Amino acid sequence: MFKQKNSDEQGLKIIIVGCGKVGRTILAQLIKEGHDITIIDHNAQKVQELTGLYDIMGIVGNGASFGIQMEAGIASADLIIAVTDSDELNLLCCTVAKRVGNCSAIARVRTPDYSKEANYLREQLGLAMIINPELEAAREAARILFLPTALEVSTFAHGQAEMIKFKVPDGNQLDGMTIVDLGRTLGKNIADNVLICAVERDRDIHIPSGNFRIQKGDLLSFVSSRASAKAFLKKIGFKTHAVKNTMIIGGGRSAYYLASQLIHMGISVKIIENNPKRCEELSILLPKAIIINGDGTSEGLLKEEGIEYAESFVPLTGIDEENIMLTLHAKMVSQAKVITKINRITFDDVVNNLDLGSVIYPKFITSEAIIAYVRAKKNSMNSNIETLYHMFDSRVEAIEFRVENESKVTNIPLAELSLKKGLLISFINRNGSIIIPSGHDSIQVGDTVMIVTTHTGFDSIQDILN
Repeated sequence: MFKQKNSDEQGLKIIIVGCGKVGRTILAQLIKEGHDITIIDHNAQKVQELTGLYDIMGIVGNGASFGIQMEAGIASADLIIAVTDSDELNLLCCTVAKRVGNCSAIARVRTPDYSKEANYLREQLGLAMIINPELEAAREAARILFLPTALEVSTFAHGQAEMIKFKVPDGNQLDGMTIVDLGRTLGKNIADNVLICAVERDRDIHIPSGNFRIQKGDLLSFVSSRASAKAFLKKIGFKTHAVKNTMIIGGGRSAYYLASQLIHMGISVKIIENNPKRCEELSILLPKAIIINGDGTSEGLLKEEGIEYAESFVPLTGIDEENIMLTLHAKMVSQAKVITKINRITFDDVVNNLDLGSVIYPKFITSEAIIAYVRAKKNSMNSNIETLYHMFDSRVEAIEFRVENESKVTNIPLAELSLKKGLLISFINRNGSIIIPSGHDSIQVGDTVMIVTTHTGFDSIQDILN
């Protein structure tokens, strides 16, 4: 056992089983938020590396072992997160922990058969959450292909509200317009239902006020209801129809999840997979998809299968470098909407300087869901976190709080609240109705409220106050 932990730090006591890419991503974020972390992995080198890098305790062994969990302090732990490569081991880790300790448990489960039974497994095993990175990444990709002019589409309020990121092109009417001008130019009906909540320009982040002037090349994120989002994009000259077809390279779990959703949306799907046995499996699982057995990295095969005419292109090979090269090739030979899935999170500067279209990081999607749960568990007095997204390389957070009790932020006009700088109240969801708030609106008990902020670590709606 490697031990490098002072016991006087505040925060939850959390055990993470599995030190792969997902485990490391979760660990790095939880460390920033001041929690007491213990890691378990059978690989001594990984444990040694991470205990040398962070002030944490590390144990080498089987995370499902009663003895190992006791050594890790499961009896007094607040939460166990099992993210090994094995679904069965993750479920077993959580089952043992629930029997031994009085902690919450989160398991990563990726197999489609188990994912279909996720609600049943969660209820029967008493888990706080079952999370599937590939499935969540596929859902994000499907949302983007449904609105292909967007770079990112994130959902809030159980799908009633969306936050959409897009790039202002050269010659667009938004270039040179201030936020205040939007209402006069686009019409009150559209402007009152859309709020531009964050802008990235030359790597600088702005939470815009009314006099902020938009420029070409800006990356804008706005919040609105789903219907208003399409109306706004159409008004400023963007196409708002879904793609008609998609070419997917690679036939793994991610491809299966994405293809299933696209077919359900009425989008034609072609999958190119190198393994003949997997092609046979996919042809049974996805009878409405076209399955091609071949090397998806072959320029000749891609041309033969019509990459030049594809409306969208999604490389899901499992190898980041291949995905990036395939995306760049697709952008060179076609007008396709491209989505790039990246598993590793190194070389951020290189990736950010490449024109990769929409980029999806499954590991971040996983960590965001877990961080939201941890923050809600840490502070559940007056509010709870419904949804959390990191934006612009984690420099901005978008958080949706559920307001459960009266507090210093309720029943007071927003204009009278002393809010922190670098923060915007983006919408209020009241009984399923999305309100883009003015200074006269107030937060009520029972609302969910979404904020966008350059601050990090908010776990209560009251954190918005100075």
